[in-house]
Amino acid sequence: MIEALIDFLRILTTPDRLLALLSTVFAGWWGYALLFAIIFAETGLLVGFFLPGDSLLFTVGVVAGAGGLNIFAINIVLMVAAIVGDAVGYMLGRHTGARIFDRPDSRFFKREHLIRTQQFYEKHGGKTIIYARFIPILRTFAPFVAGVAGMSYPRFLSFNIFGGIGWILSLTMLGYWLGNVALVRAHFEKVVLGIIFLSVMPIAFELIRSARTKPVRTGTSTAD
Repeated sequence: MIEALIDFLRILTTPDRLLALLSTVFAGWWGYALLFAIIFAETGLLVGFFLPGDSLLFTVGVVAGAGGLNIFAINIVLMVAAIVGDAVGYMLGRHTGARIFDRPDSRFFKREHLIRTQQFYEKHGGKTIIYARFIPILRTFAPFVAGVAGMSYPRFLSFNIFGGIGWILSLTMLGYWLGNVALVRAHFEKVVLGIIFLSVMPIAFELIRSARTKPVRTGTSTAD
């Protein structure tokens, strides 16, 4: 089961294999529906945090540059998926927030991710909806936390639309423009790893800074 999931994720981030998938099993509008579902699941469902959003979008851009997808159509489809996904996550937070926070850990759900996103939201406010788009895990939980926090929907929607369009467009167009560069195609796996590395850097910096600023407890002794 796990091996099959890992192989599927590799397909999604390898241009030739993704193109083959979209040309056979998911040919035509099925391919667009599959990509819509993946982006929606990562942004709208709390169990989608493991999906390869950034690297997938870059790969989609590469496939579009090779003629396997219409770059205009796929951008529209994925922008809608990202915006609708965040809206669903927000609504889940508004209506089921307390119950989800009390939910025990499972293979596809970690309360730690939710709590860390809440701390990020408390620090950055509504801008978290935009920042989190470019940070794995946080982008899955940020709209949910905004719903729990009671952010007004019109304000959330403005951040949602701006962040969703920016996230999709920046990564797909980067892949579209760089995909035919010989150096990029020759070292594509390294490029994808670089994208993933840059994506998780904000989380790493935040964890390091939190560890450094955490107060050190000192023991006290009492004399008789």
